[in-house]
Amino acid sequence: MTEKSFPSPYDQAPAAGAEGWKNLYAYNLVFQDNRREVEEGKFWFCDSQHWPTVVKPFETIGLEFSVSCLGQYNTRHLLIPPANGIEFRLHNGYLFMSPVGVPEAEVAPRVPEFMARAGHYFQNWDTLLEQWQGKIRGTIDELGALSFDALPDKVDINDVTSGKGTGPNNELLAQYDQLIALTYRAWQYHFEFLNLGYVAYLDFFSYCKEVFPGIPDQAVAKMVQGVDMELFRPDDELKKLAKLAVELDLTGLFGQTHNPEATLDAIANAPHGAEWIAAWTEAKDPWFNFTVGNGFYAHDKYWMDHLELPLGYISDYIGRLQTGQTIDRPVAELVAERDRISEEYCELLSPEQLAAFEGKLGLARQVYPYVENHNFYIEHWTMGVFWRKARQLSEMLQAQGFWPEADGMFFLRRDEVREALFDYVTGWAVGAPAIGPDYWPDEVARRRVIVDALQSERPQPALNTPPAVITEPFTLMLWGITSDQIKNWLGDSDAPEGEFRGMAASSGVAEGPARVISSSDQLSEVREGDILVAPVTAPSWGPIFGKIRATVTDIGGMMSHAAIVCREYGMPAVTGTGTASSQIVTGQWLRVDGNNGTVTVVEGHVHDVTLANDAAIQLEQAIDGTVLEGSHA
Repeated sequence: MTEKSFPSPYDQAPAAGAEGWKNLYAYNLVFQDNRREVEEGKFWFCDSQHWPTVVKPFETIGLEFSVSCLGQYNTRHLLIPPANGIEFRLHNGYLFMSPVGVPEAEVAPRVPEFMARAGHYFQNWDTLLEQWQGKIRGTIDELGALSFDALPDKVDINDVTSGKGTGPNNELLAQYDQLIALTYRAWQYHFEFLNLGYVAYLDFFSYCKEVFPGIPDQAVAKMVQGVDMELFRPDDELKKLAKLAVELDLTGLFGQTHNPEATLDAIANAPHGAEWIAAWTEAKDPWFNFTVGNGFYAHDKYWMDHLELPLGYISDYIGRLQTGQTIDRPVAELVAERDRISEEYCELLSPEQLAAFEGKLGLARQVYPYVENHNFYIEHWTMGVFWRKARQLSEMLQAQGFWPEADGMFFLRRDEVREALFDYVTGWAVGAPAIGPDYWPDEVARRRVIVDALQSERPQPALNTPPAVITEPFTLMLWGITSDQIKNWLGDSDAPEGEFRGMAASSGVAEGPARVISSSDQLSEVREGDILVAPVTAPSWGPIFGKIRATVTDIGGMMSHAAIVCREYGMPAVTGTGTASSQIVTGQWLRVDGNNGTVTVVEGHVHDVTLANDAAIQLEQAIDGTVLEGSHA
């Protein structure tokens, strides 16, 4: 494909001020000097789709558990014939991945094993999925029952007289161990069904390519669209609450959503307000266990903990309803298009081919919802509870003097947290001060400086020499790492100046002003008619999708969350552009062609109201002293 290569991780110096960054992480997570020849022999791509920013030491739990469990199911549970797991390393604070292939001689022997294991799940999908729901909800309940309170001055006398024999220090350590173990268990549940969903779709996709030479990727994707997914339920609940507020004549009470307590009090005391509050309360659990991030970072904000977010989105929906806009997803239209496309292709098949086609399509549609629904149960709900408990522990140790800021614990590895916790219980047990308050404040401050320095530079899209052709199916389908994509990254693209090429992820053509955002904290800047340009989007950004005309991302394949969500909202999207978010500027006029996977900067056409929009944002901040996240003045 090309003789060009990406830089070697061994030849890249860290950002100024980040020297010694490797010591923040476990030895197995970084490129070791004595493994240079081995590591440089592999192609690594940056997974900015799931980890778009620098990972703090404690946050590696998300990448270690998720990527390890993905590989566990491919390699050990299901024995997927062409795919094992994915190796992963942190480089300058960012996550890089390298797929592990299956030797050609081992592919065929794995087929009967895979058919027996996967076949059992496909034949008993609904029953096993119901069982899965019970398992994951039980795990979430166990996580929710954990508590990290400071140790008492003395053991309760009842524990003494009952002959219990252990103290609260033993329970505190056990609670931490359980926090880690339960989260690891949840991530194994995450992949119990997920890879099978991808396999079923990939099987249908491959069959379509075989019997319909030249069929567009989007035509295949559209044949499984328009399904009912729980991942959209949080957004749907907000829409229902907005409609109810209009029906009950409560719309004038959503003017200060940045103050949730005052807003909810005003609604509760208004005529018919009690009815709305009851609906709000019912929606909160579990659907507000939803993050504007992706669940892998301690700083991700969850609706449950930041009620100004859902209230702001509701306020925005109310405004759109009052101007006569439709706020619901176009499900009926998506289903009609799905059925039309399926029927048209069915007419081209022989009876024998039709039977195979309908069987594969039926299976793909049956399992497809899980491909997105798992995201709510694990990344949003489970990880929301996990981070809530982790913050409680961090704040408890902060109160004991281990670090001055509430988030100090996240600059420790999880094994170091266990050591710090044992230090704390030991000091309590012997009646002497713990050592941690004299050690960790300076160390956390040092690490914070390193993380900030790493954050100042964006990562390379990939490392080392790429293969001539990318063939690994999950890499293509989930991350959109294609041979053409690598050409773009290496500067070998034949695209004209001002054009970006990527994956034609969701059909349609749209034009509008670019709105470039790099984090969920900027969602309040998005205005009606914008083209959203971001390194990656999250499923929880659904409430802004009704305002924007199209989406452009740096990374993501046809089965990435960004692609699936855009298709379900009927919005044009181009994913996997590589560098669009770093080269496009807010206000530039864009033409997004989701049919062909191109994004074009229209020269000489700068959106006139961009400055006015930015002025409106500044006015909001001046009035309220903060960005009104999720609201639209």
